[in-house]
Amino acid sequence: MNNNPSILITGGTGSFGNTFVPMTLKKYNPKRLVILSRDEMKQWEMAKLFANDPRVRFFIGDVRDKPRLDRALDGIDYVVHAAATKIVPTAEYNPFECVKTNIMGAMNLIDACLDRNVKRVVALSTDKASSPLNLYGATKLASDKLFVAGNSYSGSNSTQFAVVRYGNVMGSRGSVIPLFQSLRKTGRLPITDTRMTRFMITLEEAVELVWHAFDDMVGGEIYVKKIPSMNIVDIARAVVPEAEHDIIGIRPGEKLHEQMIGEEDAANTFEYDHHFKILPTIHNWNLDPNRIKNGRSVPDGFSYRSDNNTQWMSQDELKGWIERHKSKIGKI
Repeated sequence: MNNNPSILITGGTGSFGNTFVPMTLKKYNPKRLVILSRDEMKQWEMAKLFANDPRVRFFIGDVRDKPRLDRALDGIDYVVHAAATKIVPTAEYNPFECVKTNIMGAMNLIDACLDRNVKRVVALSTDKASSPLNLYGATKLASDKLFVAGNSYSGSNSTQFAVVRYGNVMGSRGSVIPLFQSLRKTGRLPITDTRMTRFMITLEEAVELVWHAFDDMVGGEIYVKKIPSMNIVDIARAVVPEAEHDIIGIRPGEKLHEQMIGEEDAANTFEYDHHFKILPTIHNWNLDPNRIKNGRSVPDGFSYRSDNNTQWMSQDELKGWIERHKSKIGKI
């Protein structure tokens, strides 16, 4: 992104938006940074933090409402799509609502961005979109496919679409670290399976991945950041060392290990120093030197899972991170 752009973020009052907004204001000095979301209370609370910054604007709206998107996108150069129904049990019990937001909302945003001649769009994805096991993952896989295909719909329009994919964010609302902290006084922590592993990414790293996608994209790429893994028992010991563990079993729709790149994507995946890039086969974009750049093909049968990762975070490293960020954990 060039300095002084106009940017809109959907679902911008969530964990990602609360980090993306201040970091982007500082780095790019946008002319406008528009936060679109449907939760007026979260907007009210977030607006207090930027009350004296005329660059920050708030729009009540829903990605299900295309006319509202048309209005919000007036004069916008770049869009980050963070809005989603993303709690796995919520999606399983409310499948129609999940589809309306995650799939129909993606279609609305793609159409509106094309109509408004937005320059570039980056959509946030999830590890659950790779070989999905639950409805949330299936809808996000469909959303990823829609944003990739949106580049074919551009025609003479110059709008470009890309996707970034990452796993659970450390310390965010509803994640395992604040959950374990909330149970400290009980002296017991629920462990689904002692073999379970998870990727570990910070919100700041997620924001930087989006920035990289904006700068690097040609259109149709899925960016996956290289990040460390941890075993769930090690996470529990780092958060509440003295607690006993209750093994409760894997919950419906939950995977033993997170996956961000499956074997079926290996033929079209390229490796870089700090990330991977999955390229689409449509229009032979997986063979395009402008998209591959200096990437190296990954081996046949390659997959990127939290259990076969080459990077691991230690208990001490996680303890240090928790100590440095204790004021923010579970609050954004």
